[in-house]
Amino acid sequence: MTAAKTAPHTTTARPPANADELKAAQAPLKAQYREQADSAVVTFRAEGRLDEGIACKVDTGRALVEAGLHPAAGGTGTQACSGDMLLEALAACTGVTLNAVATAIGFKLDGGRVVVEGDLDFRGTLGVDKEAPVGFRELRIAFDLDTEEPQERIDQLLKLTERFCVVLQTINKPPRITSGLLPKAAE
Repeated sequence: MTAAKTAPHTTTARPPANADELKAAQAPLKAQYREQADSAVVTFRAEGRLDEGIACKVDTGRALVEAGLHPAAGGTGTQACSGDMLLEALAACTGVTLNAVATAIGFKLDGGRVVVEGDLDFRGTLGVDKEAPVGFRELRIAFDLDTEEPQERIDQLLKLTERFCVVLQTINKPPRITSGLLPKAAE
């Protein structure tokens, strides 16, 4: 088994602006992935540094984000909340996917927004009620699209967006997760 590639954080290439450019950019990748399935597996990595107090600094590749407790769990509200970051990742991925799908299918989209909301019962994470779940119990994604496209095309766009959104599909069909200590470096 070969080691998976690590996902790059930056590129200097201009993003595709239309369906033809998107198809041209993706065609060699699709051909490669069909011929060499292992080359399609890319390992993403995030690392957090434990900080003073109850905080963790995460390098996003663009900035250093300091995450801490949400005010409903005793935090000050001055640090990013990882629950908010999860919803932000879902909104970002859904928005990017929707734009890519719209471009690929020639959907006329003049703008819009995606709103992600989630309900979290803090009794679970604080151990107040053993029956209360730890984590979001419901997530909602809503779109406000600026388009003249007919409803059937809008339905197609939303269905394809849901199908191809990495973060949404990861939440819908959770992967196997392992947890443990990193090996100590040889002295």
